Amino acid sequence: MENNDHNFRQGEILCVDKPLHWTSFDVVNKLRWKLKKKYGIKRFKVGHAGTLDPLATGLLLICTGKKTKVSQQLTGDDKTYTGTILLGKTTPSYDLETEFDTESSTDALTEQQIHQSVDHFLGEQQQTPPAFSAKKVNGKRAYTSARQGKAVALKSNTIHIHAFEINTDRFPEVDFRVKCSKGTYLRSLAHDFGKHLGVGGTLVALRRTVSGDFSIEDAKTIEDWLSIIETTEIEEISS
Repeated sequence: MENNDHNFRQGEILCVDKPLHWTSFDVVNKLRWKLKKKYGIKRFKVGHAGTLDPLATGLLLICTGKKTKVSQQLTGDDKTYTGTILLGKTTPSYDLETEFDTESSTDALTEQQIHQSVDHFLGEQQQTPPAFSAKKVNGKRAYTSARQGKAVALKSNTIHIHAFEINTDRFPEVDFRVKCSKGTYLRSLAHDFGKHLGVGGTLVALRRTVSGDFSIEDAKTIEDWLSIIETTEIEEISS
């Protein structure tokens, strides 16, 4: 494993390729635990810039030390995703966290209709987050109420979709690439895209590939970063 000069306590931005089923906080906690153990201290600043759902993979920016001060700035950057929308089925969570609850025939859909629908979602628009999201409603996370079967009323947000490219070779699964602003929910995009086509849609795969100036090509696995932390010499504290 390469051993670059890292100054984790002073501050680093780590590009992590988040695995499936891990939460963003799982990644933060794993790396913080390793850093605390390495440095022999009880408190170590570690945070993430831009949450990824457990069912999503890809680029997660982890900030350590003084770099945690720029995490909000990094969160605000545009992001790019690739993924897959399954047309003709919906779930309450808009992804595969919950079971399918509706099914519609996609036989009447044409490739032209699907491609023309893309234009409807380009540019600035209002988007309503999924009920199964971390958005707070009356001080409570929306997903807490949603998982209890309670109705959740969420306010729409202004978002901007800069690019939306699709491939229908695997229809009724539609592969996509999206570049979007902060606050965009790809689950909501999948749901709204299917709704606009009249058949419903579910997000069945999602991967973040770009966040601001950072790319998935620069990312390392959690195991890689744990090894780098383990083999990095502890730097002297500058006054």
